[in-house]
Amino acid sequence: MGAILSLAAARSSINDYNEVSPSESSKKLKMSSCFHEDRSRLIPSLPDELSMQILARIPRIHYFNLRLVSQKWKATVMSPQLFKLRKELGMTEEWLYVLTKVEGEKLLWHALDPLSRKWQRLPSIPNVIFEEESRKSLWNIVEYRIKIAEFIRGWLGHKDGSNHMQFCGCAIGAVDGSLYVLGGFSRDSTMRNVWRFDPLLNAWTEVTSMSIGRAYCKTSILDNKLYVVGGVSLGRSGLTPLQSAEVFDPHTGTWSQVPSMPCSTAHMLPNAFLADMLKPIATGMTSYMGRLYVAQSLYSWPLFLDAGGEIYDPETNSWADMPSGMGEGWPARQAGTKLSVVVDGELYACDLSSPLNSSKIKVYDQKEDAWKVVIGNVPINDFSNLESPYLLAGFHGRLHVITRDANHDIAVLQADPQDNFSPLPSNSTSLSGGSLQKFPDSVAESETVIWKVIATRDFGSAELVSCQVLDI
Repeated sequence: MGAILSLAAARSSINDYNEVSPSESSKKLKMSSCFHEDRSRLIPSLPDELSMQILARIPRIHYFNLRLVSQKWKATVMSPQLFKLRKELGMTEEWLYVLTKVEGEKLLWHALDPLSRKWQRLPSIPNVIFEEESRKSLWNIVEYRIKIAEFIRGWLGHKDGSNHMQFCGCAIGAVDGSLYVLGGFSRDSTMRNVWRFDPLLNAWTEVTSMSIGRAYCKTSILDNKLYVVGGVSLGRSGLTPLQSAEVFDPHTGTWSQVPSMPCSTAHMLPNAFLADMLKPIATGMTSYMGRLYVAQSLYSWPLFLDAGGEIYDPETNSWADMPSGMGEGWPARQAGTKLSVVVDGELYACDLSSPLNSSKIKVYDQKEDAWKVVIGNVPINDFSNLESPYLLAGFHGRLHVITRDANHDIAVLQADPQDNFSPLPSNSTSLSGGSLQKFPDSVAESETVIWKVIATRDFGSAELVSCQVLDI
């Protein structure tokens, strides 16, 4: 009997243990709900709004690893809402994007975070179907190499150079937080195709094509729109220079026509023979003082002539002649190409010298219509086999030169003046962290420009092609 009572008591205790009161059931339901709610949040026990505030303050270099936490984290760090919040908080970051060309004519993008000094490789543009060709990669459309002289010969009517471009001849631009690659050469024509790289998604997509196929055209940004001017077209008759222009609105994804460049200097030639022989082409373009400044040149192999330039005003939708001092004094990098960069509202260009390490940085003086030296002895090493010895970029409020150092590594150098940029009576340069120290006795310390090495990277035999800065 005792055993039965004992068993009954045990069963009673088990039943009492398993039987839950309504209040306790409600508590467990709430706890379970809270547990699942926590699991659905970005950070447990924190509202997603607060978690977004935290993520927006984390340096962007870490976002690639944050994507691996969960699908929700991945969606969040790739969302426009997060980057809109970063902009509102003043947490955007300027990254440098450098385009290089490696053996086999393959073009590769690399991104540099100047704060962490870390490089990242961008994905290649995916295979696309060109308008007149079978499916293939953008960067494999060219099989041979030629010198710029042969390119000009082809442009002037010699067809032997038309299928042997140095690289694909695409143009590069950046607008609204994205990179753009425009046009270039296919095997027997110029392309209209445009590709966009979204750094949020870390992916390329093809967007609306240009109205006409172009190669070696010039691009610039004005009023958050991407302008494309000039270049050359390739058809059955060979290469033909273009004077037309168009503009892309990233918000609508559409192209609009812009009045063609008048190229008035080319039409002022004394006779028809010269007008037929000398071909006008845009050799540089920059957005400056709310307008587009397009440097122009006249070519006739082996003759190269500066032809001043023209200015496009978006308010009047018209072109006007560039001031003579600006156009004629605009320094050329190579074969007429005129690079420039605007930093803190000032227009800078590099004037190559021989040897290259004595090259100078010049700034345009609008009042005097003249280019003036502000930095001497720019540390550009003399690698005669390189087609592009340097690039210019402006970020963090400073002028930067991208070139190769003594070890053949690609180096990003920052011009760090001890005083504001002003025309120097003589040259002075110091390469921070290196052996280059040149300070003439006549130069005051406040006039010294120190070149700081922001980052270096061994890209092997890769050559510099172009660069852009994105503020995201």
